Amino acid sequence: MNFSDWPSLAPAAAARELLRRVETIPPVQRRAIIAQLPTEAELTARFAAAPKGAPLAGIPYLLKDLFDVVGQPTFAGSTFLPDVRPTPAQDAALVNSLRTAGAVLGGKTHLHEFAYGITGENPHYGDVEHPRFPGRTSGGSSSGSAAAVAAGVVPLAIGTDTGGSIRVPAAFCGLFGFRGVPLHPWIADAFPLAPSFDTAGWFTANAADMLAALTALVGVSTGAREPRGCYLEIPGLTPEVATACAAAAARLTEPADRATRTELLRRFAGALDAYNTITAVEAWSVHRGWAARFQDRYDPAVWTRLNRVHDLTPAQVAAADATLIAVRLAWKNFFLTHDFLILPAVHSPALAKADCTLPQRSRLLSMTAPASIGGLPVLTVPVPLPSGLSAGLQIVVHHSQSPVLPWVLTRG
Repeated sequence: MNFSDWPSLAPAAAARELLRRVETIPPVQRRAIIAQLPTEAELTARFAAAPKGAPLAGIPYLLKDLFDVVGQPTFAGSTFLPDVRPTPAQDAALVNSLRTAGAVLGGKTHLHEFAYGITGENPHYGDVEHPRFPGRTSGGSSSGSAAAVAAGVVPLAIGTDTGGSIRVPAAFCGLFGFRGVPLHPWIADAFPLAPSFDTAGWFTANAADMLAALTALVGVSTGAREPRGCYLEIPGLTPEVATACAAAAARLTEPADRATRTELLRRFAGALDAYNTITAVEAWSVHRGWAARFQDRYDPAVWTRLNRVHDLTPAQVAAADATLIAVRLAWKNFFLTHDFLILPAVHSPALAKADCTLPQRSRLLSMTAPASIGGLPVLTVPVPLPSGLSAGLQIVVHHSQSPVLPWVLTRG
């Protein structure tokens, strides 16, 4: 069911339909995907309260469990966050915006613990698998949200993206994804990973629904001319992803010319190291007040990432800050002559569990780090692969209301 299908249902019927769709998920995956689910009576009341005539009236969504909902503990994929953080007394800003737009909160989704991972693995609640390819990851950290949309449970799910946590699962699961910008009110009151890079965003299953969400929540504009962009292929793609992404990008723009390609690849080369360094510093500042006390309750992989801050030298931190400035300058110069840049979103299709290794994680982040370092909004569009799996393209734009976004989404 798409955005256009849900408003025709009466509140009780909509609540029953949403719960029925949740029940279609196999129990093990249901536990891995769904963090909190209201009762049928609560859902019916929420559908009934949706303002008539609002742009998203009657459309259910699921919320990544980094955003507060009044009276409900926020776990952020952990087992202990409510022990160190009070139960929310008010809804997150994004929840309020969605309510005003008429969207109906259908529940919360699990994530890679504390959003500090790209593969959707979680030892506490279970790894989130690709809904159509069991044994392969959905991607993360917005794993539950992506899987819920890909499984057809809801047409809209909220995620966050610090280093690729919307873009990677959107590509792996064949979805459209939107990543906003850091420091926006929608992300400012969510539980943080690295505030310099954290953004809010969402997933939809098709272009029309993504355009409707952007129109309702962000606002879209149209341009007076055909937007100018280019495609930059990042080295290291698997052959099927390279071929499919190049063909998909060619329907929108030309490859980058030699000078642009050389300059951008040179500037982006240090983005991954800078991203990892700055994120490590900021993430530790979030957790240091309770980290030692709860060491045994962290995912060991997340604990290792948090603690790498202790191995960083002042010179490494300074180098990361310098790279951030250089990458942002490169983006600024690029947007003087272009309206968008297309990058591959992933280097391979959805990974099998055995392939969710540190080198693979680093390879994924190397695709997404340049836009993260740049603090830029990104639209991810799916790219089908001959195998039946998918990859994706990142459409990187200068601002969230760029006319490039509706232009891409209406290209067909």
